[in-house]
Amino acid sequence: MKNSPLIRSFSRPIVQSVTGIAVAVLLLAGALLYKSFNARISIDRARIEAPVIAIGPETSGVLEEVYVHPGDTVSVGQNLARVGSEVLSAKVAGIVLEASNTPGQVFAPSQVVVKMIEPTELRVVGVIKENEGLSSLAAGNPVRFTVDTFEGESFVGVVERISPTSQDTGVVFSISDKREVKEFEVTVRYDTAAHPEFKNGMSAKMNVYIK
Repeated sequence: MKNSPLIRSFSRPIVQSVTGIAVAVLLLAGALLYKSFNARISIDRARIEAPVIAIGPETSGVLEEVYVHPGDTVSVGQNLARVGSEVLSAKVAGIVLEASNTPGQVFAPSQVVVKMIEPTELRVVGVIKENEGLSSLAAGNPVRFTVDTFEGESFVGVVERISPTSQDTGVVFSISDKREVKEFEVTVRYDTAAHPEFKNGMSAKMNVYIK
């Protein structure tokens, strides 16, 4: 049964009203989103990196064998090298960065034979000057970043930590010199499982969004 002209006359204003409200809500949401996206701090000096795991012997000995090469993926417990009678093994799964290829060389206790990283510990680490918005940053801030190798793509993450102390530049200033501007590291966590293409040392840039 068709609606009467009276019903249609009432329906049209209701539909128009609902549509108007929906559009208004969308415009408001968009405005708020735009505002929040404009509240951002850019960090142009950043890189993908993970803490380096240095592996060496507990006692002095001659390097007899090396079982891995740079770029190798190793599993937990896998043998990496042998120094004297001591076999060095991986404590975590990871990727080999460096491996000494000098059989016959004497290695002292804790002298590094193999360097590796754990891929799940990769982060975007940026450097920011103390006068460029450091006070506005906090753990939990959303981040959008780019990686130079993957031009035209952007990725998301979240601020994990901000260095509690500045980087030591080693620059000494006299009383008459201009005050040194300190720099701090900003560490960003991202979904490492979703981006296995990221490699340790890649250059990056990031935008940190703040309230």
